[in-house]
Amino acid sequence: MTKHWRRWKHPVQITFFLLSLLFLAWMIAGQWQALRAYEWHLRAGWLALAGATLALSWLLEVAVWRRLLGIVGGRLHYGAAWRIWFLSAITRYIPGNIWQPLSMTMLAREQNVRAMATIASIVIYQMVNLMAAGLIAAAYFPLTGNLGLLTHLLPAAAARWMALLALPMLIFLLRPMWLVQIMNWLLQKMGRDPLPLRLTTCELLLALLLTTGVWLLLGCSFLFLTLSLSAAPPASLLSLAVHLIAAYPLSYAAGYISFLTPSGLGVREGVAYLLLAPLIGGATVTIAALAMRLWLVLGELAGAGAGLLLNRPSPRNRE
Repeated sequence: MTKHWRRWKHPVQITFFLLSLLFLAWMIAGQWQALRAYEWHLRAGWLALAGATLALSWLLEVAVWRRLLGIVGGRLHYGAAWRIWFLSAITRYIPGNIWQPLSMTMLAREQNVRAMATIASIVIYQMVNLMAAGLIAAAYFPLTGNLGLLTHLLPAAAARWMALLALPMLIFLLRPMWLVQIMNWLLQKMGRDPLPLRLTTCELLLALLLTTGVWLLLGCSFLFLTLSLSAAPPASLLSLAVHLIAAYPLSYAAGYISFLTPSGLGVREGVAYLLLAPLIGGATVTIAALAMRLWLVLGELAGAGAGLLLNRPSPRNRE
């Protein structure tokens, strides 16, 4: 099965990448007339708030990963962790989904952090990240009842059933070592030795709360960026703030788990369109979703530049 998948993995990735590009083209073409008639605005104040909340989300995100790395035996100064995080983030846009973990491992080795510790921290962080996104979904869908374009196609109870997305989080909080066992199983599948790691409920709960804060700050950045670009009165979009703040992290998480497209290309924008088009209009959400992707790329490049300027790697441990 594994050999068969390896044979087809590259063609499948290329196919899904092309399909995501086609979907983006279809989404833009479907809103082309509205986009042409769109009244372009740029409100500097809202744009500054978008930048500030995005920077805060990244400051917190690096802190969470650095803390998880410490749990598995890796030690990094915050500046070094920032540098590794953002230099490796740029490689996320290369198809393959291995380049960011690989580059993080190599960069951390320059700081004398064992490869196994870096890999384990990445695996745990991804698990916590998805559980935090599931927590947001478990609260958002039942409380608002909004399923976007699917609202009238699915039964009314469908939104309430989304509360079950919080179940994995509750299970792992009660049994945090199950999460470690899953991580070690994944490491063994990668040909690595399991780690003798102890994870407590308090440590996992703190990581979940902080990561949920990262997602919500990212949603706030999306809200403020939409406000900076939209011609609509700010009050009308602010009345829908809960939808924009929650929907974008959920669309980002959907792209996050779409392993067959680089950086969730097309998936992230498609889910944002699905959830928000009935609320703020197809043209507005299309512009906001595409602008947010560009905004994130520019921010990551700035973060990588800051990492290069502010922190230089120590000599590599030759042992």
